[in-house]
Amino acid sequence: MKRLGLLGGMSWESTSEYYRLINQAVRARRGGLLSADCLVRSLDFAPIAELMAGGRWDEIAALLAAEARGLERAGAGILLITSNTVHKVAAAVEAAIGIPFLHIADPTAEAIRAAGLRRVGLLATAYTMEQDFYLGRLRDRHGLEVLVPEAADRRRVHAIIFDELCVGVLDDGSRDLFRRVIAGLAARGAQGIILGCTEIGLLISAADSPVPLFDTARLHAERAVELALTEAEGRA
Repeated sequence: MKRLGLLGGMSWESTSEYYRLINQAVRARRGGLLSADCLVRSLDFAPIAELMAGGRWDEIAALLAAEARGLERAGAGILLITSNTVHKVAAAVEAAIGIPFLHIADPTAEAIRAAGLRRVGLLATAYTMEQDFYLGRLRDRHGLEVLVPEAADRRRVHAIIFDELCVGVLDDGSRDLFRRVIAGLAARGAQGIILGCTEIGLLISAADSPVPLFDTARLHAERAVELALTEAEGRA
């Protein structure tokens, strides 16, 4: 298979999940002892989170672009960023490398469209729910209508992601809050829910939602494996 390069650590909780999902997908397609050919660059999230909070996205872009070039030099043939929020700087990262870049929103949107849905709810960090880098791509490239929670619930969801999920805390009370927010989005007409932070799938499952869930981490990982195997088979 073509070697995958993962820019991760944002947080390492979801990056470790990517590693599991990618290897499970390879085993499902190939069987036996085969596993993924991948490189993982796990960054220290604390200084990146501080840059996010300070709106210093240009510095994040420069950092991730340099790390992406490092993965390319190390032999990665496809690049992924294992965080929805950091896709705010995806264009800068993609421009810095000469290998394919798999944007996390694209396999997610394609799965939603394949299910015959057009209106979905989004749970994510405040950056992802409130800025246009992600919502705009879903809308303009894929024709989706995306609903987000009300402001107070956006703040609660954001806090749970950073204060709990990113540090490995899975709290039943927070799960109940997510269930309530999901039910509210469904009541407003959401036909499905995007788990638009790669940690949310650690807390929430299909049993928590009255409508289908679209786990961006799983969809991203599985599409990466599909591309890596297909491109390698095409060269054989």
